[in-house]
Amino acid sequence: MASACITPLGAADNVRTRAEWTYVGMPDLGSLSKRAILVEWQTFPDQTVNPRFPERLGGELGALGVKLDDDLFFICRSGGRSLAAAKAMAAMGYRACHNVAGGFEGALVRDAVLFGARNRDGWGIGLTILTALAKLIPSLPEEETYLALYKGISRVARDCDGAAPRRDRLPLAPSEYQPLPVLQRWFRHWTRVRHRDAAERTLLTAIASGASSIELAALMLIAVTDRYFADGGHALDFTNKAFESLDIIGWEHAAAMLPSVVDQMVSARGNEESNAWRQPIDLVPMCEAAFAELPELLADGRPKRGSWRDHEVLAHRLLGDDPAAIVAALKSAIRDGATATDLSRAVAYAAALRVAFFGISNEHSDWDTALHCFTYCNAVHQLLTRISAKTPMELERPELLRAVFHGALQVYLIRFLNVPPARLPGEGDDQLDALPRDGSELRDAILTALDRQGVVETAGRLVVRYFMLRHPVEPLIATLTRAVLREDAEFHTYQMLEAGVQQYWEWGESAAGHQIVTAVARYIAAHSPTERAQLQTATVVRRLSRGEAIYEAEDELPS
Repeated sequence: MASACITPLGAADNVRTRAEWTYVGMPDLGSLSKRAILVEWQTFPDQTVNPRFPERLGGELGALGVKLDDDLFFICRSGGRSLAAAKAMAAMGYRACHNVAGGFEGALVRDAVLFGARNRDGWGIGLTILTALAKLIPSLPEEETYLALYKGISRVARDCDGAAPRRDRLPLAPSEYQPLPVLQRWFRHWTRVRHRDAAERTLLTAIASGASSIELAALMLIAVTDRYFADGGHALDFTNKAFESLDIIGWEHAAAMLPSVVDQMVSARGNEESNAWRQPIDLVPMCEAAFAELPELLADGRPKRGSWRDHEVLAHRLLGDDPAAIVAALKSAIRDGATATDLSRAVAYAAALRVAFFGISNEHSDWDTALHCFTYCNAVHQLLTRISAKTPMELERPELLRAVFHGALQVYLIRFLNVPPARLPGEGDDQLDALPRDGSELRDAILTALDRQGVVETAGRLVVRYFMLRHPVEPLIATLTRAVLREDAEFHTYQMLEAGVQQYWEWGESAAGHQIVTAVARYIAAHSPTERAQLQTATVVRRLSRGEAIYEAEDELPS
């Protein structure tokens, strides 16, 4: 439902459904002596977009004397529908439409994220789950966002229960601020020698002295990749999540959030210390030799940048069983003009294919081996996308590309998970014609299948069938999110879902994009069903908040 009111700033439009208006409440505009105008953007319960929304709201605004140049502010729970409504009104000729990012639930996420950072000494699993779900909320029907918030916030609270609170550190005094290159050098040094306090104070000084988000991301990515695939990929993955949490709650909270991942960075064990990276082939000298060549490779490729398009070809080469050939393929791509994000996109796709081709004869715990590689490679891509948003920083800081090589060789190291590779649905004599054709029926079939164990291949077949019939992806993503939210899922499942959605949007409607979503569905199926106790708790709480009965004795039921 949309409510419009004239404020000192202009007109405000609250985009929600009739059910939300009833159960959640209406804005109190008494202090402004204004009234709300109720126009649904999406109808309840089917969430169908109201095609007359622009016409109806335009008529109401016209009756109130709102002009095309007046400010219009749009808000909903999550910021997703209000953005769509703002765009619709902008298309009608209103030239000052503003969306309130994060909606009115943004404060809930912000407060919970900050609570988690302050009341636990270091980044926790709950913060990863909450950040991932906050990014997925816009894809959910509004009637289900409460469950995403419940799952994320309750896990943050569980992480903090009985934990020691964070001890504040201080930046250097303004008179002692140093140029950013000096702070970068210091931060790498303190991280390498595992001095947490010094590393945190250096980072806080960089923040206080005005370093941009791009500069901070580069500083932290270079430091965390001084160790190979540190802490099984978690150190870099959590670093990326800290940056993504700030995209949601606001960059004014950088000093509270970014230092929370430093402890893991400084204490992480690098895989250059592990036997797998050293035997039977020593991958570390191979990488170090490639890193020494990066300046020359980048210089050779500089005139061709922007023209490289062999992402899928490179990704499939990365699935090979010769590490020297993998390193050579990355070097060749750089020489041919591939950018940092070109490389990281291809590596993330290759890692997703390890999940898509995961053989179900493997040990069940091996799913997480594939997951760690994929979420690491996705995090590398997200950080490099952030860092290169304005300028190709890797040309000046070639060491940024080390993360790509680490990810690619981790893809190589887990090749045994695809021996033999699972056959993708629809290939060969695997006919899908017996499955439903209707998109809604296919989505329901996915949820029904996930009520049983051992349906990895079934879930994959249903997703492939869905894409073959060209049904829209958004409802499918909402269905997969719903499937995870109803389970007592571990944080790895949330990671897989959110990373898969991010990578799908990198590739869009393509064979690669479809394979990535298929990989997500297979992983979810391998970890479903669970007891669903958290879903029961959340349902009871919601009923209580609405004043509904949660239990009725038989003699109290109407006859």
